[in-house]
Amino acid sequence: MSHSIWTRTVPLPVFEPLSGHLQADAAVVGGGITGLLTAALLRREGASVVVLEADRIGGGQTGRTTAKLTAQHGLKYSRLLQKTGPESAGQYARANLEAIERLRRLVQEWKISCDLCDCTAYLYTRAHPDRLEQEYNACRRLGMDVFLTEAPQLPFSAQALGLREQAMFHPLKLMAGLADGLTIFERSRVLEVSGHTLRTAHGSVSAGTVIFTCHFPFLNVPGWYFLRQHQQRSDVLALEGASVITDCYLGIDQDGLSFRPYGKLLLLGGGGHRTGEEPQEPAYVSLLQAARQLWPHCRVVSRWSAQDCMPMDGIPYIGPYSHSRPDWLVATGFQKWGMTSAVIAAEILSSLTLGRQLTADQAVFSPQRFHGRASLPQLSQDSVQAVRGLSRLFLEPGRIPAEELPPGHGGIVQLNGEKVGAYRTEDGILLAVAVKCPHLGCQLTWNSGEKSWDCPCHGSRFDVYGHLLDGPAQKDL
Repeated sequence: MSHSIWTRTVPLPVFEPLSGHLQADAAVVGGGITGLLTAALLRREGASVVVLEADRIGGGQTGRTTAKLTAQHGLKYSRLLQKTGPESAGQYARANLEAIERLRRLVQEWKISCDLCDCTAYLYTRAHPDRLEQEYNACRRLGMDVFLTEAPQLPFSAQALGLREQAMFHPLKLMAGLADGLTIFERSRVLEVSGHTLRTAHGSVSAGTVIFTCHFPFLNVPGWYFLRQHQQRSDVLALEGASVITDCYLGIDQDGLSFRPYGKLLLLGGGGHRTGEEPQEPAYVSLLQAARQLWPHCRVVSRWSAQDCMPMDGIPYIGPYSHSRPDWLVATGFQKWGMTSAVIAAEILSSLTLGRQLTADQAVFSPQRFHGRASLPQLSQDSVQAVRGLSRLFLEPGRIPAEELPPGHGGIVQLNGEKVGAYRTEDGILLAVAVKCPHLGCQLTWNSGEKSWDCPCHGSRFDVYGHLLDGPAQKDL
């Protein structure tokens, strides 16, 4: 049930781990849609490219997305106009609109069948029409062809802001098409990067350009990306017997839901929260309750969770890793809009690798930017979160003795005089792990909904055995 409908419907090709030493023009770290699309663009230009994936291609966030291809990113443009100004807001809007057309052209040119279909994207509200109107005015100011209307197709009344000529697709079908002909190594986690050389457990690659497309950069210095973004989780249900819709929707209210169709299924999303800060009730439970209220006879076909990097100023970081490493490139901080951002990133990363000038609109994504008004409040909040996570490790005792932990539950306990993380299986076996995150030492928290250990500071996650699920950590517990 925890696998997305994408991974359940498309088997991806399998690639061997790296062994020995290779040389290439570029090495891409991360086999998601950004990495493969970047590699495919470079290969088309005659560059030699090696893709190194820690697990399986498409096994990270690409396999967990809802795969909406849209320039409509919540109340994005009113906030950007207020926080970063009209120039940055306009660059962001134009780059995202162009990304949609760019992917359409590439899919047609490369003859990739990925269920790409046009749609209208809607923001909707049941409580705040004033915020929707403010976003409408911001979009119109930036030249976006939006319109206000009553929300069509939804199972309730709501005001909506529409943007035509957006798209949806099957992300792993696109991945399968992109992978054809690329040099890819799976189960080849990069353990060290020194200059132009990347090392894995059984091999190494030397490359003129090193491109990090691994969701959250695992090298803390240079770049300092762990200070510049945090991670959020959200849940998705694939439903049978729900409303038949043809477009995609995103609610802007606090309890707003996300809707998009795939065949006869409806993908219902929601429950967003910071990783490591689990709601009182697991997010998927609230989502399931909402589904039952809207469609009492619907059936859950699949359920999964996604994790998103949230940059301080609301704009992804795409470009040189740092001033001191111009031959390292990075793409991260895609928020909840990874599909459109992946297209933008692939264009920027491939252009920089090939020594080409970026367009004026692409400059807004530079990792070297700093918008104080937009960034400082989030930086302060993230810093407080990190201090809290570190202090808990030393100041908070284990909550209960390990022997009192009931079957099917997890938590921080006292075991043989030490504080540990523990989960007791349904048949009574106690699984204990270190409660210190190997990334930067924050205390992990128990996620009862997904039965995992999550870091509230930077979003690393581990299963009940201590195996790494999500970075930036690189080691098991």
